Amino acid sequence: MIDPKRLRTDIADITQALKKKRYDLDADAFTQLDAARKERQIKAESLQAERNQYSKTMGRLIAEAKSKGGDIAPLKAQGEALKNAFIEAEQSLHEVQQQIEELLHGIPNVPDGSVPEGVDEADNTEVRRWGDIPEFTFTPLDHVDLGAAIGGMDFDRAAKISGSRFVQMRGKLALLHRALGQFMLSTHTLEHGYEEVYVPFIVNRESLFGTGQLPKFEEDLFKLSDERQLFLIPTAEVPVTNIYRNEIIDQLPIKFASQTPCFRSEAGSYGRDTRGMIRQHQFDKVEMVQFVAAEDSWQALEELTGHAQKILEKLALPYRCVTLCGGDLGFSAAKTYDLEVWLPSQNTYREISSCSNFTDFQARRMKTRYRDSRTGQLEFVHTINGSGLAVGRTMVAVMENYQQADGSILVPEVLQPYMHGLRVID
Repeated sequence: MIDPKRLRTDIADITQALKKKRYDLDADAFTQLDAARKERQIKAESLQAERNQYSKTMGRLIAEAKSKGGDIAPLKAQGEALKNAFIEAEQSLHEVQQQIEELLHGIPNVPDGSVPEGVDEADNTEVRRWGDIPEFTFTPLDHVDLGAAIGGMDFDRAAKISGSRFVQMRGKLALLHRALGQFMLSTHTLEHGYEEVYVPFIVNRESLFGTGQLPKFEEDLFKLSDERQLFLIPTAEVPVTNIYRNEIIDQLPIKFASQTPCFRSEAGSYGRDTRGMIRQHQFDKVEMVQFVAAEDSWQALEELTGHAQKILEKLALPYRCVTLCGGDLGFSAAKTYDLEVWLPSQNTYREISSCSNFTDFQARRMKTRYRDSRTGQLEFVHTINGSGLAVGRTMVAVMENYQQADGSILVPEVLQPYMHGLRVID
C-alpha cells in the first residue's frame, strides 16, 4: 500500500509514474476524500476538546446549581449533547477514512524509475544472457513426448483424477522432480544463507491482502468452499512474507527459503500453454523471501536474482534475464527481473523465475516494521522475493536440454548425488 503521506505531497508525480503501469490514479477523488478527512478530523478533535473542558467544569456547575436550588437537567443535557456530537463526528471521520483505505487498497505500487516503458512482455528489456544454446543432430522432442516415451509422465491419468492441467509422475521422473527441489533448497540454505522454513499451504484473507493478491485478484485463487474464508496458496511468497504480519522485527536482514506446492486457477489464460507442465493448476516451487531495511532493498534484489541465476548455472541451463516493463509489472512490485530458461522444443526462452522488490508496499499492508538502529524510529521493512526456482519448469528445461537421440535424458552432474548416483533416465 502506498504511504498516504506520500500521496498528499507528491500526488502529481505518483499519478504520472503509475501511468507506466497502465494505471490511471483518480487524484481528484483522493484529494477530495483527504480534504474531507482533514475537515472531519478537525471537527472531531474540537468537539473532543470541548467535551473534555466541559467535563472538568460540569461537576462544579452542577454543585452550584444544586446549592441554589436550580435545575441541573439542562447541564446534563448539554453534556449528553456534546457526547453525541463527538460520537457522530468520530463516525463521520471513520467513514471517510474507510473510503480512503479502500481507494489506497486498489492502487498498485509505484514502479521504480529504472523500470522501462512498455505495454506487455514484448516490451521487456533484456539485461544479460548466460550459457550456450544446445545444438542437436536430431529434432528435439518436447517434455511431454519425452516423458511419455520413458513412461514416467502421465497427463491423462492426472486428468482422470483431477481434471486438465495436472500431471502424474512416477519412477525416475518423480525422483528427478524431488531431486531438483532438494538441490535448490540445499544450495540456497548452505551457500546463499537462507533459512529453510515450512509453512501452511492454506491461508486466510488477511495473508493474501498483505502480499497484494486480494482484493483485486481473487479470481486467480482457489478458494475453499466453507465459511472460514481460506484459500490454497498461489505461491509460498504469501505465507512466508506474512510470518511477520503485525509484528516488529528485531534484527535485519532475514532470509527464508521454502518449497511448497502452488495452486492457481489460471483465470484468463485459457488456450495458453495447455500442453504439458508449463502452465498448471498445481506445481512445486522453491521461494526465496528477504526482509531488509529500506536502504538495502535494491542491493538485496540484485543478490536474490543472482541466487536464482546460480541454480540455472549449476544445472548448465542457458537463460536470459529481462527487466519487466511497466505494463508487465505486477501489482505489488516496484521492479521485477524475470529469468527465462531456454526450451529447445519451443526454440525460445520461457519464464522460470520472477524476482521482485516490493519496497514497503507489502509491509504497509501487513504492518510489518523494524526499529532503525540509527534513529530508534519504527520503520516499515522492505520485502524482496523470487522463485529459486519453479521446480516443474526446471524439470522441463532439464529434460529438453539434456535429451539424447535415443530418447533418454542425461542427469546433470550436480543432481546425481540427489538421485542415488543415477546418470541417465531411460
